[in-house]
Amino acid sequence: MKSKLIKVHPEDNVAIALVDLWQGDTVNFEGEDIFITSDTKAKHKVAMVDFAAEDKIYMYGVLVGKATEEIRKGGVLTVDNVKHEANTAYGKTETTAWNAPDISKWKDRTFNGYHRPDGQVGTKNVWLFFPLVFCENRNIELLKDVFENELSFHKSSKQRLLLRSLIHGTDSEAMADVEPEESSIFDNIEVKFITHQGGCGGIRQDSASLARLLAGYINNPNVAGATVLSLGCQNLQIDIFKSALKRINSDIQKPLLIYEQQQMGTVDDMMNTIIKESFAEIKKANQIPRKPAPLSKLKLGLECGGSDGFSGISANPALGYASDLLSALKGSPILSEFPELCGIEQELVNRCVNDEIADRFISLIRAFEDSAIAAGSGFDMNPSPGNIKDGLITDAMKSAGAAKKGGTSPIEDVLDYGDYVTRPGLNLLCTPGNDVESTTAMVGAGASVVVFTTGLGTPTGNPVAPVIKVSSNSTLARSMPDIIDIDSGGVIRGEKTIEEMGEEILEYIVKVASGEEESKADQLDQDDFIPWKRGVSL
Repeated sequence: MKSKLIKVHPEDNVAIALVDLWQGDTVNFEGEDIFITSDTKAKHKVAMVDFAAEDKIYMYGVLVGKATEEIRKGGVLTVDNVKHEANTAYGKTETTAWNAPDISKWKDRTFNGYHRPDGQVGTKNVWLFFPLVFCENRNIELLKDVFENELSFHKSSKQRLLLRSLIHGTDSEAMADVEPEESSIFDNIEVKFITHQGGCGGIRQDSASLARLLAGYINNPNVAGATVLSLGCQNLQIDIFKSALKRINSDIQKPLLIYEQQQMGTVDDMMNTIIKESFAEIKKANQIPRKPAPLSKLKLGLECGGSDGFSGISANPALGYASDLLSALKGSPILSEFPELCGIEQELVNRCVNDEIADRFISLIRAFEDSAIAAGSGFDMNPSPGNIKDGLITDAMKSAGAAKKGGTSPIEDVLDYGDYVTRPGLNLLCTPGNDVESTTAMVGAGASVVVFTTGLGTPTGNPVAPVIKVSSNSTLARSMPDIIDIDSGGVIRGEKTIEEMGEEILEYIVKVASGEEESKADQLDQDDFIPWKRGVSL
């Protein structure tokens, strides 16, 4: 390793420890000997100057906090001596110029996807079952049991075989090592099932929001068609759902089967009808072939979770470079998690292509933060215990690194939760920072692939879109190889540049989008789906 410290931006007055440092160590950095005044774990921040109380702290070239007491040069920053502080944006102050990356090696590349009647191209071919209201969750679960078992979409897990051996008194260790058999009736269609706790009982706005989200899932290019269950008396009525779908796509041509239990008699009668009619449509969807499509047809969700002190200097900026490449190719990256954009709003506002889009971003993020404050919280309370333990001690510090996923390209559109991506280039989508709620929303906005960076390890997946995991460090990649697809630890060691790592990420995206690689989340059947109730969810 060439250095024990790294500074992200020339104007920063703190550096990041790349290895554990100990009180009394002397580290040569930028031609100066830095005396380490306190034990500092890797990923944590070291003062590069003497701070007095109320002095401003900068990382990534932006304000990320204030000292609450004196911090000597070479001292470690903690939650005890630093508090959250961030700049506030009120409007565009300039238009940021963009130096687009060289896309000559990518402009003629294609992926093999599923072409839909409206011109969108999917990376998967999914038949989706879901309810309009939680009252139908049990029926969805019954259908899941029937279809998954009879169509053999999911192989028996090693753990299931282990339990079977315990029940029958056979050699448990031998059974645990047996590779489960897998045999699927269909080879070109997946059947997926969603349940949720919404659709009734809450405020009407929540049901309307859920309708827009579910309509987005129908319209997602990865979905071939859907079976929808309604009880009949709930807030989220069938006509509200259809109106939400028409708002996104007025000429939807996918097969859509909708059943209302209160109009169909017994459960057996209803289930028999659903199974017969759904099976017939699934057989048809299985005939849809993969065909080449330009990379401009990709809509890419940008997500992070279980972040650590390395996320903002390896995995996130590498994904940001992949995002810039896709933007230059006229694809559509999607950056969400508004609480994790706190402190870098001005930079994002100045990247908006016009004042209208900039004002929309400011309005949405301010309204979100105000709702958090009204509930007795705030964006400053966003870092999790895991974030703090690994060096992300203020929300602005976390946000400055998290926003690197969005690269440097112009922001072409700003969307509220439940809106659908229609413009090429970088889109901002208002969602919580909660990993699953955010990922759920981006797929509802049309994301056909999601790339999820993590420093601590997160198993999140999605029923409709593949979720690719990028680790910020190699230790994580080695300890949790079953959830990590790409290791960006080479950036930390100086073995790869951000640009090289970004191109590696885009290359893997193309393979997953073409069905040549399966994401680890899909291998684990990690199908997470959590709608955002528009109360406070940080």
